[in-house]
Amino acid sequence: MIPEIRKSFNEKFSNENYEAFIKEMDSRHGEISFRIAETPVFVSKNFSNQMIDACESIVDIIKSPSFKTLTEKAVPDNLVVPNENDYPHCIAFDFGVCKNNNGELEPQLIEMQGFPSMFCYEIMLEEVYRNHFEIPDGFAGYIGGYNKESYIQLLKDVIVGDLNPENVILLEIFPEKQKTKIDFYCSEYYLGIKPVCVTTLIKKDKQLYYEKDGKEVLIKRIYNRLIFDELLQQEPEVQQKAKILFEELDVEWIPHTAWFYRISKYTLPLIDHPNIPKTYYLNKLEAIPSDLENYVLKPLFSFAGQGVVIDVTPADIEKITDPENWILQRKVNYAAVIDTLDEPAKAEIRIFYFWKKGEDRPKPANNLARLSKGKMIGVRYNKDKTWTGGSFGLIEQ
Repeated sequence: MIPEIRKSFNEKFSNENYEAFIKEMDSRHGEISFRIAETPVFVSKNFSNQMIDACESIVDIIKSPSFKTLTEKAVPDNLVVPNENDYPHCIAFDFGVCKNNNGELEPQLIEMQGFPSMFCYEIMLEEVYRNHFEIPDGFAGYIGGYNKESYIQLLKDVIVGDLNPENVILLEIFPEKQKTKIDFYCSEYYLGIKPVCVTTLIKKDKQLYYEKDGKEVLIKRIYNRLIFDELLQQEPEVQQKAKILFEELDVEWIPHTAWFYRISKYTLPLIDHPNIPKTYYLNKLEAIPSDLENYVLKPLFSFAGQGVVIDVTPADIEKITDPENWILQRKVNYAAVIDTLDEPAKAEIRIFYFWKKGEDRPKPANNLARLSKGKMIGVRYNKDKTWTGGSFGLIEQ
């Protein structure tokens, strides 16, 4: 994205360096179960400013007194969990790298979620990357004035707070089987919190416990990595065990499960910004657009691109039986602008926001990136392709 820096990186790149980098990544906290891209994304200040401006416009809406009323129907009735917090502790905003009508690069929002991302893994990624590759002066993965030390402290403040880390857990479904498990192990390393499977929780009255070193330990706060939609796809015995989460409990959620739904595709039709594609609730669509080929059909309640219809036809819309659960979004055309040693790659950048207790709004602090040469971002679309996979943006400071 910055031609002179990209050219220099590609000329200096060697497979030996990359293999040594991967070897160290796998040696830190266990082998990583997804592909790590050969390169970061070099992001200009102008491009990053556009992303932040779009994020801030969304934050303004989230902060508005009417936001909870506007998103009242976002949370599925069967997934309502008691004790919702007043604000989301973290937000992740996904932007595609695109070209506008003038041929200029610009970010376009793809999705957002009031839910954690690879917050701790990114610490290790940049740290190990610096051991094997040269980073241009004036560039860093951290944003908003943060560095490694202050970012770790920020995560501790938001996720652990003033509690003993052993009373805070990272909650998932079978964490050791998740593709993102490396982030759980990094969270344990940097923050001291243990990944715990929902099936192992122990409930006594209104309190939850987990077992550690043969003892039951009280849980005061849940750092939630469990996607509740995924519970509905689990075996009945897993769903049965998870029912305790829907009861009144003496536990705090970081973030509360409701924010996964409130800050999501559901929110997009409420926003008007040049870096956010026009989006409609399907049940409120007055007429099918004449240029339907420029739109994508998305289910509101799905994760990781499941159920998305890329090449939409009127028939696809007409056969939807629950239009209140779908959106029609103007299609974002990723630009293949990351020069690699063979074909160019597309990129997506995720900005991490965190909302500290006592502050009036969340602030940006870090990012991740994903590179793709397939039709969509994701491992299944990039099999046997190099210079694709998980990465991070090195952003001009």
